[in-house]
Amino acid sequence: MDLKNVLNNFKLKSTPCRAEVLTLLLNNEHALSHSDIEHQVDQSFDRVTVYRTLRTFLDKGLIHKVLDDEGVTKYALCNECSKEEHNHEHVHFKCEQCGHTQCLDKIQIPDINLPAGFKAHQKNLLIQGVCDQCN
Repeated sequence: MDLKNVLNNFKLKSTPCRAEVLTLLLNNEHALSHSDIEHQVDQSFDRVTVYRTLRTFLDKGLIHKVLDDEGVTKYALCNECSKEEHNHEHVHFKCEQCGHTQCLDKIQIPDINLPAGFKAHQKNLLIQGVCDQCN
């Protein structure tokens, strides 16, 4: 996959940090925390630069947040999204053995009828168990 084309498709300029963070996300099937990313990219990129890169990717719809049971925000590529139609209301799965959290893009969160007066803005569904690699 051509990193520059991916960044161009989301109207993002290619920078060394963006290219490296995108490569890292492309090469991992599971979601990564800011700390995970920070420790795996070139050490010349400081914490703030990595944070700003993730924030920009979020704002442009290239990645989405994945919340897990530990309250740690993780990030994953938006595989099923396009620039025009950003939807990441799919199920996330956290393996109790390896600790990896991954997107199950093909499984949508079911509709939930909320009581009168309640309005949902976002849905998250986390399933915990043993992943196909650990099983």
